[in-house]
Amino acid sequence: MARKLIPAPRLRAEYFGGASDMWLWRRLADPASGFPRPIYIGKRRFFDEAEILAWIALQAERGAA
Repeated sequence: MARKLIPAPRLRAEYFGGASDMWLWRRLADPASGFPRPIYIGKRRFFDEAEILAWIALQAERGAA
C-alpha cells in the first residue's frame, strides 16, 4: 500500500486548524513532542498521513491535543 503524503501547508490547514508554520516548526524542533519527521521532496516538506493520524491519536489519549 502506498503512503499518502500531505504537503506541510495542507497539514497545517486541514489537520491542525490553520496552525502557523511556527507551530509546526516548534513541534519539529522539540524531540520530546514525538512529532513525525517530514519527508523532503526538493525543497517541499511532506508528512506521512498514517504517522500524523497516529500522533494525533496519541495526543488525544494523553489529553494534550
